[in-house]
Amino acid sequence: MTSVQSERTLPLSDEEFRAWEADGYHVARGLFSADEVGAIRDRFDRMAERREPIEGHWAYDPAATDVLGRYPRVMHPHEIDPANVDVYLDRRVQRVLRQLMGEEVIGCQTMFYFKPPGARGQAFHQDNYYLLVQPYTCIAAWLAVDRSYPENGGLQVCPGTHTMDLECPADADLSTSFVDDYVAPPQGHEPVGLDLAAGDMLFFTGSVIHGSGPNATENEWRRSFISHYMPVSATHIGGWYLPHMMDFDGNPVTRETNAWGGPCGEESPRFRGFH
Repeated sequence: MTSVQSERTLPLSDEEFRAWEADGYHVARGLFSADEVGAIRDRFDRMAERREPIEGHWAYDPAATDVLGRYPRVMHPHEIDPANVDVYLDRRVQRVLRQLMGEEVIGCQTMFYFKPPGARGQAFHQDNYYLLVQPYTCIAAWLAVDRSYPENGGLQVCPGTHTMDLECPADADLSTSFVDDYVAPPQGHEPVGLDLAAGDMLFFTGSVIHGSGPNATENEWRRSFISHYMPVSATHIGGWYLPHMMDFDGNPVTRETNAWGGPCGEESPRFRGFH
């Protein structure tokens, strides 16, 4: 057990940590308060109401027929509002990540998803296919800003796939997925649809196969704030992430870019977003 894991009070109980080791994911219930997620929701809703693209961050298209063109994901929101840095570098999140990784952690990126009614989901995939963290892998911290469950396009995870290698994706069904990568859930690792309350945070490793279906509700949004992290001992990451990385004191950090392009044999996989 490392010095980080031997802290007097750990976020996960022994039972929860054993489940993490078996399944590759953990839900921290109520990690953020209703007031905190309400402030996040209001902040991004105000941004969307301005209906102005933000270069490099929010590709709003007023003429789009697809609802996700009018409510696209926000890339690296920690770079456009200091309040989002506070979410990215929240000390409660750090404490959980330290226990899960067994060492100190570094932030890699942030995203925000609106996912209004009628929005397509994202086909099953593995995050470290994109981040290319080596050694070990990345970990996602997925904060439910609204309730997230299967009917409104909530996340589904395949328990136990964290021990598997990265797979080269096949083509997804673009009628239900807004990106075209698809990794089939393997036999014996059937997807589990999660029901997350606003304020719950889901943690999962970069090898866990996961995805989401369309938002099939008439009036429920499924907003979420997502961050990715890597262990401080990791030496490499995909070059696309280098400008966005920082430690939990807010200092920029860097690592080597990754010459290994992943399981498809390419020099580097094309970034296509998550969740």
